[in-house]
Amino acid sequence: MGIGLSAQGVNMNRLPGWDKHSYGYHGDDGHSFCSSGTGQPYGPTFTTGDVIGCCVNLINNTCFYTKNGHSLGIAFTDLPSNLYPTVGLQTPGEIVDANFGQQPFVFDIEDYMREWRAKIQSTIKRFPIGDRLGEWQAMLQNMVSSYLVHHGYCSTATAFARVTDTTIQEEQTSIKNRQRIQKLVLAGRVGEAIEATQQLYPGLLEHNPNLLFMLKCRQFVEMVNGTDSEVRCFSARSPRSQDSYPGSPSLSPRHGSSNSHIHSTGADSPTCSNGVVSTKSKQSHSKYPTLSSSSSSSSSSSPSSVNYSESNSTDSTKSQQHSSTSNQETSDSEMEMEAEHYPNGVLENSSSRIMNGTYKHEEILQTDESSMDNCPQRQLCGGNHAATERMIQFGRELQMLSEQLCREYGKNTIHKKMLQDAFSLLAYSDPWNCPVGQQLDPIQREPVCAALNSAILESQNLPKQPPLMLALGQASECLRLMARVGLGSCSFARVDDYLH
Repeated sequence: MGIGLSAQGVNMNRLPGWDKHSYGYHGDDGHSFCSSGTGQPYGPTFTTGDVIGCCVNLINNTCFYTKNGHSLGIAFTDLPSNLYPTVGLQTPGEIVDANFGQQPFVFDIEDYMREWRAKIQSTIKRFPIGDRLGEWQAMLQNMVSSYLVHHGYCSTATAFARVTDTTIQEEQTSIKNRQRIQKLVLAGRVGEAIEATQQLYPGLLEHNPNLLFMLKCRQFVEMVNGTDSEVRCFSARSPRSQDSYPGSPSLSPRHGSSNSHIHSTGADSPTCSNGVVSTKSKQSHSKYPTLSSSSSSSSSSSPSSVNYSESNSTDSTKSQQHSSTSNQETSDSEMEMEAEHYPNGVLENSSSRIMNGTYKHEEILQTDESSMDNCPQRQLCGGNHAATERMIQFGRELQMLSEQLCREYGKNTIHKKMLQDAFSLLAYSDPWNCPVGQQLDPIQREPVCAALNSAILESQNLPKQPPLMLALGQASECLRLMARVGLGSCSFARVDDYLH
């Protein structure tokens, strides 16, 4: 019996090792055969009941055998690529069981791999840097700084720049504006994010129709979820819940001290747009069909920044003073969204406070069956009929936008799939537990948020992707290409191993 390796095209009627591009370890004499009929003494003989292992090391292109879990040493060196495991049988009635990893190996292969992983990592750590250490450190510091700025970590970026003596390329006001927009998207308040983007970066969405359509589709999904202000404004809200939305224009004193003027039905009810109650709508200058979420805006908003008042006082003079200075005084902690007050498809009422998967800190969730029976079920648009009608109207407007984009730019299969998935939510009585229900998962907001953030940065002539992420992506791609050409070292040089 011979156990070994063979290249494609080797004669299968002879034991491995006897022909060119064939390598084998034979049990009758314990010799190794390297593309020759003449063997070399290598190891012990083997027979019935023995477990013989054959290990190919793609890092140094060697092969060694094991017998009953013990290594016999290197048998072949300088092996070519693309070899196949081969077993040759000569005696009638011989039987072998092959194990390619479906069962644990007798030989401790994991320990062998740990040894080689340590060797590769040691080689990487010993890579000579020479006199360029300072240059590399400065480059890495700039990459970290740009990463923090890209994601809107304003306070951290400022502290890091102060410690490392690096320069932040973007103004702090601009960073906070992007941070505010990102938090609106991540909170499911996409309509407000669209409005803020149009105020802060005029023309950005109009020149990026694909991004605009993505945002509108996401806004429709959030309307189904009950989190977008287009539908949330129809729900009756308590004074405490009004305080819970520091970023919402509708809660600012300059839009009225209460929302008692919002009606669910009736022809005289004011237009509800992104939580902004207005009796007349502004004319839209967009070339695309107007979706109400982006047609009305606060008249006191500056084109360079959006100031949100966190006071519920009816004193308009104090409110305007606070608003005019909020960009300078608002810290990162003040801009944090209170996720526990966002109703995620659950209509808030006096008997239940469970919203957005969280609960008030002073209450304890009960796990018994009786308390679960009293827990409100998630409902379409928060269970409000007027909000549902607004969602359907928004869907019609979204369909019109899709048709216009199709006429102007041709058919777009991505748009079609996006719209179909969003509208499919309405086909199920429980959208959260349906084949397309994953769209309602808050984690699905992250790609939309990243796309909008990148577009804003690109419009400001800043990198749309942080250099640190580009470098990591390039390193991962290099490792993938190394593996494709058979460089075994890349198996033990994972990028993730160095990101601790």
